[in-house]
This record gives sequence, structure tokens and C-alpha cells, in this order.
Amino acid sequence: MAENKKPARAAKARKANGASPGKTLQEGFAVFAQQTSRITGRPTTFLLAVVVVLIWAVTGPLFGFSDTWQLVINTGTTIVTFLMVFLIQNTQNRDTMAIQLKLSELILAMEGVPDKFATIEDLTDEELQALHEKCRSQAEQALQHLTRRKDKSKG
Repeated sequence: MAENKKPARAAKARKANGASPGKTLQEGFAVFAQQTSRITGRPTTFLLAVVVVLIWAVTGPLFGFSDTWQLVINTGTTIVTFLMVFLIQNTQNRDTMAIQLKLSELILAMEGVPDKFATIEDLTDEELQALHEKCRSQAEQALQHLTRRKDKSKG
């Protein structure tokens, strides 16, 4: 029942954000990529792939382990791998963006946390490294402070 409400909520959210109600190519691809990712991530799909490989291997002697026999599996796996790279990347990009948005919302809702952390993914590699070093230094200082407090309370 909840599954049926999701598309309606998504359409309502698109309309509220000013997006057209019709599906764009990008939206259609995103839906296709998510559905394909769900299907290919199931154990039954993996078992189906294993069965295909076993059938291919068993038919080897029937075809005399010919070049054509080998070409079938090589071509099939190359095509599937090539296409899956794009589907997996799309799904990963969407998941990463969703996580970033959730974290940004949490950061913006917290008092005392610099807002720059909400958009940290937009920094350059050098800026990220500098911020990482600064955070590491602050964490080490906090750990040293806690260790000193712990030692004082024992002594």
C-alpha cells in the first residue's frame, strides 16, 4: 500500500519544486537504473548468472571449445559489464546526493555548527585536505584534553 503512495508523493514534490509533471529522459533513466539495480542485486539474479556460465561451460565440449564458443561468453560479459557501469554509477550518484542532502539538513539544523560543512562536497581537494587536517588536529586536542581530565580525576 505504501509503495503506491511513493510515485504520487514524488510527483507532488516535483510539482512543488517547479518541475514539469511529465517524465524527462533523466527521470526515466533514473527509474530504469534503480529498478535494474534492485533486480540485479537479488540472489536469484546472481544464481541465474551462475546457471548461464555453467551452461556455457557444459556446452564447451559440444562446440569443441571453439573460438566462437569463447567469443559468446566474452562478448556477453563485456556488454553486460559496460552497461552495468552506467547503471551502477547513476544509482550511486543518486544515493550519494540523498545522503549529502540528509547530512546537510542535519548540519543546518544544529546550532553552533559552521554552515560551511553543509556544502563541504563542493570544496576542492586541497580545501578538503586542509579542513581534514584542521579537524584531525581539533580531534587530537579534544582527546588530549579528555585524557588529562581522566588522569586528574583518578589522581
